[in-house]
Amino acid sequence: MKAIGLVSILLFGGLLIYGTADFPGWGDPTSPASTHVSPYYIEKTMSDTSVPNIVTAVLADYRGYDTMFETTVIFAAGIACLFLLRIFSHEGPETRLYRHILTGITLRIEKGGKIPEESAEFERIDSSWTPHDVIIKTTSRLIIPFIQIFSLYVIAHGHHSPGGGFQGGVILGASLILFAISHDLRSAIKRVGEKAGSYFYTTGIFIFAGTGVVCLLFGLNFLDYSALALIFGTDPVTARSYGILIIEIGVGIAVMMVMISLYNYLASAGRQDEGL
Repeated sequence: MKAIGLVSILLFGGLLIYGTADFPGWGDPTSPASTHVSPYYIEKTMSDTSVPNIVTAVLADYRGYDTMFETTVIFAAGIACLFLLRIFSHEGPETRLYRHILTGITLRIEKGGKIPEESAEFERIDSSWTPHDVIIKTTSRLIIPFIQIFSLYVIAHGHHSPGGGFQGGVILGASLILFAISHDLRSAIKRVGEKAGSYFYTTGIFIFAGTGVVCLLFGLNFLDYSALALIFGTDPVTARSYGILIIEIGVGIAVMMVMISLYNYLASAGRQDEGL
């Protein structure tokens, strides 16, 4: 299998390198991108989409197909990690540790044993558990809401200023990963677990693809957001701006959940239970 993988990598890598021979020279001012494509985006973005951020207009409108499949690749990466890293069954005896909050005494409960309720007296801990740093926990709880507000701003305002769904989704996912690091993985999974993650995965993709389907239903091309003018009661140019915002929300949801899932799988060695 290793030999087959090595041959495949060399073969496809060689084909990709061979294809670069047809590329225009680096920085060639006479290339099609420099003479036709880029000038059109610079001159027409505002009048076509009512979006000041040219980069966002290109990614979410002019090049919407490409961005949709980029989001699908992120979704596929999350699903692949689920199948490759997730451990769905535990072999051998399972040991769980509980700590009495007041006395600090640790209880080791084997599989099938009576497990104390996780109440004000007992808390579930990991095998490598260390006391939480109150400064780190308190600081994280204070700054995480501001990080999340900023991430929502980056998503919502990405078509008017630097930002967008990819950047906002990464920031939002990082805020929840910070919670898992400063507290514990189990507490983070209780808030956004694996089942919720599967819903978020698909929701982000369906928002993107569903917007294109709505455009088709109104008789226009797939991802031609001007069709949304009938829904929002605006002119077609403003409708394209709204369509870009909807797309950015879908991308942000998908990117956020993929980040969280990757961390959960890697930090817990696929168990989705104990971890960093």
